[in-house]
Amino acid sequence: MTLAELQDVIERTYGDRDRERGVAATVAWLAEEIGELAQAVRKGDRAQQEHEFGDVVAWVATLANQQGIDLTEAVQRYAHGCPKCAALPCTCA
Repeated sequence: MTLAELQDVIERTYGDRDRERGVAATVAWLAEEIGELAQAVRKGDRAQQEHEFGDVVAWVATLANQQGIDLTEAVQRYAHGCPKCAALPCTCA
């Protein structure tokens, strides 16, 4: 699934609810999911990590949709390496 496809599925599935919830509450949900991911990483539970990575990416897509951000365009600055030093691998100090 591409980022554009993910954003489309998230919009079609949850768009109305997401708009009702609002941006501030969406950021709070995203933060909660990041916390759950951190817990799964600390515990070393690979299956739970995969689940939580999915949730985090879905909430990022939700927030991007609410803000009118195309995630494919947003990540393009990483397409050719480090956006700061333009090197691959990064040579930033």
